[in-house]
Amino acid sequence: MNQSEFVKIITPFKDKVFRLAKRLLVSTEEAEDATQEVLVKLWDKKNGLDKYNSVEAFAMTITKNYCLDQLKSKRAGNLQIVHNNYTDGQAGMQKQLEDRDSLGWVEKIINGLPEQQRMIVQFRDVEQYEFEEIAKMMDMNETAVRVALSRARKTIREFMTKTHNYGIG
Repeated sequence: MNQSEFVKIITPFKDKVFRLAKRLLVSTEEAEDATQEVLVKLWDKKNGLDKYNSVEAFAMTITKNYCLDQLKSKRAGNLQIVHNNYTDGQAGMQKQLEDRDSLGWVEKIINGLPEQQRMIVQFRDVEQYEFEEIAKMMDMNETAVRVALSRARKTIREFMTKTHNYGIG
């Protein structure tokens, strides 16, 4: 078995190996190391992989055993200390879904604003232009740009508050 055949076999499940390792070891770095070790073990056994009914199941078993060995080893004490203080910098799946949903709502609200307000929100909040630049582009007074932006943001805020509080009280 050559390298491209091996990659073709492991590609469909390598992310599953990582997720299992992450679930067992908690630390992303440890999970990456475990995934690499599992792939190396599979590579070492590459010529015998065809005797397994499911290479994926075999890989998951290797991953589980490797991770449990890591947790039992002398390093486990160190890992537990790290994991107690470990916080994942990424938001949880539920939070990511809520954020994506809210972003979708904000886009819909912005698209429903009057054209002038929509353009000002785009220039200021999305593209980060200064008020002075927006005023020149829109051929408006800088104060008028600020007022229009304030009104647009208020509309967005009120709609989002109404949407998020729907059914409460």
